[in-house]
Amino acid sequence: MPQLFNCLTAQRTHDWPSIAANARTSTTVTVPGAALGDFCAAAMNRDQLGLLLDAYVSAPNVVTVWATNATGSAVDLASGILRVSVQK
Repeated sequence: MPQLFNCLTAQRTHDWPSIAANARTSTTVTVPGAALGDFCAAAMNRDQLGLLLDAYVSAPNVVTVWATNATGSAVDLASGILRVSVQK
């Protein structure tokens, strides 16, 4: 079966700060080979407690991940592994 896309991945330990209700914060992850316009996804290796993660390639080899708190109270995740996937 032919490969439809190439998948690049990266991960690192990350500790999000406490995020107030209806607020968001971001971080960046280096993903060699990532290019503007590539599809991205991000996830933590733990329950995200209602945080929504969005990812996009913001510069060559750099993925920006936004954590948005859409809950009614502050969320403070414990440190964990932030994983990013980029589809070419």
